[in-house]
Amino acid sequence: MEYLDFELPIKELQEQYNKACEIGLDSEVDVTDTCQQIKQKLDNKKKEIYSNLDAWQRVQLSRHPNRPYTLDYINAICGSTFMELHGDRNFGDDKAMIGGLGKVDEQSFMFIGQQKGYNTKTRQYRNFGMANPEGYRKALRLMKKAEKFNLPIVALVDTPGAFPGLEAEERGQGEAIARNIMEMSQLKVPIIVIIIGEGASGGALGIAVGDTVMMLENTWYSVISPESCSSILWRSWEHKKTAAEALKLTANDMKKLKIIDKIIKEPLGGAHSNREKAFEIVTKSILSEFEELKKLSPEDLVEKRMQKYLDIGVYSD
Repeated sequence: MEYLDFELPIKELQEQYNKACEIGLDSEVDVTDTCQQIKQKLDNKKKEIYSNLDAWQRVQLSRHPNRPYTLDYINAICGSTFMELHGDRNFGDDKAMIGGLGKVDEQSFMFIGQQKGYNTKTRQYRNFGMANPEGYRKALRLMKKAEKFNLPIVALVDTPGAFPGLEAEERGQGEAIARNIMEMSQLKVPIIVIIIGEGASGGALGIAVGDTVMMLENTWYSVISPESCSSILWRSWEHKKTAAEALKLTANDMKKLKIIDKIIKEPLGGAHSNREKAFEIVTKSILSEFEELKKLSPEDLVEKRMQKYLDIGVYSD
C-alpha cells in the first residue's frame, strides 16, 4: 500500500500493528491486548483524518496510484459478461476511452469510460486517460447503439482532461466534445454518470451528461485542475491547495451547487483501501438509479434531463 503525505500517521500505526501481530505469530507471547489497542488507535486515526479532508487532499486521493480505474469497476461489476467494443468507424480506436456491453443482475448496460494505466507502459498506451476526438466519437457511436437497442448507459468518468495535442485539435477535439454533449442530452435511454476519479474540464463533460450524475466521495469535478488554475493565476503550482479550495470541486461542493445529484460514500480510507466494498457500493448505486429511471418514458427522460441542465447556475435573490 502506498501512502500520501497526510496518511503517514496511519502508516506508522499500521506498521506497529503488523509488527505486533508478527511477534504473536512467531513466539509464544500473548500480544492480543496490545494488537487490539493498536488496532483501536489505528481505526480512530483513520476516522480522524478521513473525516477532515480538505479539497486538495481529496484531489490527491482521487489520483491515488492504487485507486481502481474504469476497467476495474467494469470487470468487477460485469464479470465475464463484459464485451469491449472498439473504434469510431472514422479514424481509429482510442485506447484512453473504452466502452462495451455488460450485464448487471441480468440487465444489459452499455458502459463507457476513460481508462488510465497502472505503470509507465500502460499509461502511455492509455494516453494517461486523456482521450482524442476519436475517443469521444467512439463513445457517441456506442451510446447511439445503446439507444437503438433500448439499453441504459453507464458512464464512468476519470480523466485529467481531453488530450490537448496539436493532432487532437486538427481532428476536431472541441467539435467532438460539443457534439457528445448535444447528443447525450437527447438520448432516449437512461444515462447514469459516476465520477470515479478525476473529472476535469470538457474531457469529463464529453461523457458526463446524464439523468443521474453521482460522484464518489473522494473525487473532484471542475472546469480546470487546481495546478492549472494556480499556474494561470499565480504563474506557479505552489498555490494549488488554495486553488482547490476556491474551485469548489469536491463532491460536497458539487452537491450543494446542484451540479450533481448524489454522493456515493467510499470505504474508510478511500476506494483503494477496500476495492471489493467500493465495487459493491457502486454496483448497488447503478441498480438503484436504474430502477427509478426505467419507470420514465423516453420523452420524460429527455425532458427531465434537459430541464436539469437548464436549471444549473440559475440564481435568484
